[in-house]
Amino acid sequence: MAKSLPRSPLAPAEFPLLPDIDGVRFASAAAGVKYQGRTDVMLAVLEPGTSVAGVFTRSATRSAPVLDCQAKLGGARDQGAAILVNSGNSNAFTGHYGQSSVAEITAAVAGITGLPQSRVFTASTGVIGEPLPHDRIVAKLEDLNADLSRGAMRSAAEAIMTTDTFPKGASASVEIDGKTVQIAGIAKGSGMIAPDMATMLVYIFTDAIYDQAALQTLVSEQNETSFNCITVDSDTSTSDSLMVCATGASGVDATGDAGFAAALRSVMLDLAHQVVRDGEGATKFVEIQVTGAASDADAKVHGLAIANSPLVKTAIAGEDPNWGRIVMAIGKSGARADRDLLSISFGNVRVAENGWVAPSYQENLGSAEMKKAEIIIKVDLGLAEGQATIWTCDLTHQYISINADYRS
Repeated sequence: MAKSLPRSPLAPAEFPLLPDIDGVRFASAAAGVKYQGRTDVMLAVLEPGTSVAGVFTRSATRSAPVLDCQAKLGGARDQGAAILVNSGNSNAFTGHYGQSSVAEITAAVAGITGLPQSRVFTASTGVIGEPLPHDRIVAKLEDLNADLSRGAMRSAAEAIMTTDTFPKGASASVEIDGKTVQIAGIAKGSGMIAPDMATMLVYIFTDAIYDQAALQTLVSEQNETSFNCITVDSDTSTSDSLMVCATGASGVDATGDAGFAAALRSVMLDLAHQVVRDGEGATKFVEIQVTGAASDADAKVHGLAIANSPLVKTAIAGEDPNWGRIVMAIGKSGARADRDLLSISFGNVRVAENGWVAPSYQENLGSAEMKKAEIIIKVDLGLAEGQATIWTCDLTHQYISINADYRS
């Protein structure tokens, strides 16, 4: 049985009450992919009329399920779709066997649901380099198909967890032409988190009608300022997948609607933040606000350099207001910076400016900011108007303990 990790101190008080999304049903089961008695497979089945969009890891060693999903995006809305996800094994770096596993699973799901195999999407998360025992998953498909229910999104969120200490869910609604459109999503992610197209596994569902090509554009854009702006440990997974499915069951066409775009972003950002809050061993949630950069792209480079620095992250874990490490991270980032124009603040406490410690800075004030569970680090480059916000967490001894024996 998997080791039970203590719930993150940064976790929400409880799993949110998610609305049922018309046009999609869920089921989960314990297939024994890695551990006996642990719920580790989820199936979502979507009705005809569903548009599917997604973004995936750009890792050069991405998994067989990722490659298969990428090849299938953009299918016709007149067909339904299915998503099957397993935890415990990532089916990555498994060669031709991995491709065969995907083919076996997608064919079996297609046969049971009546969907074309081209509309069956899969994802796997867990240990890399071990063959996926797909026969155990296939053996559970009859039960999964029989148990499909609109109200089972929470159990689906629990089924895709690995080192997560809590299931992650978020929702939003928006009024369009006097009718309510619902959006709800789930995510998993705790370690091996670094932004590169998408981060970990995320599945978002809406009952809106949305043109597939337009939805793909929207999801890609929204991803850049949400999941692509978080990092836990600078390591990009082989399995990162984010999919958004619009079932169209509400009868409301949200294509191009600004309110819908804002609601979708709120769900994506909420889930992204929950991933950071569940960072392996995390005790601090950190927001890094970079302004005054030469460009938005440079601001993001600086923000990620700070967020990914082990020296910055361990100082935060130790509640040490060591602004010198932030200066170091900016200097090494490769993006444009001028030492004598730089200013740094912890919360509203100015700690450095004009290439030196701020005259008003008092160490006790900086220390007080670092003792908070949620910390804001502000950096202004003083160069132009470029800006970005990055979210991360601290790096603690617990992170090492979790990952030192991850495969056991």
